[in-house]
Amino acid sequence: MTSHQNTQTMKPATAAKKLGVYLEATPAEFREGVVTRAELNALQTDPPAWLRDLRRDGPHPRPVVAAKLGVSIAGLHRGGVTEPLTTEQIETLKQERPEWLEREQAVQADVRKESARVKKLHAERAERAARD
Repeated sequence: MTSHQNTQTMKPATAAKKLGVYLEATPAEFREGVVTRAELNALQTDPPAWLRDLRRDGPHPRPVVAAKLGVSIAGLHRGGVTEPLTTEQIETLKQERPEWLEREQAVQADVRKESARVKKLHAERAERAARD
């Protein structure tokens, strides 16, 4: 039995997501083709100028914007941020500290605390179960 090595490809949207960039801001040749696993690895290890510029300046996709602001994607939506933002726009929001951003950052901090508490609780239970 012989196995054929097929080249693994992905849609540009999947590759953009893995690279952490906004698809619509990528070059046309990236958006219109398919990306192989090898090409994705090459883009990650030695990013071309367009990719470095997008990662640095944006526009950034929602998950990146949310992470940079320290809120959830749902928190962005509740705050009225529905479009991709540039790094400059994100920095402006951080400086202006609108009420919705402060509220959503507090919510996210509470979520992190609760997640840590639950993780610790599970670890303690697993430790007790291992001893019994």
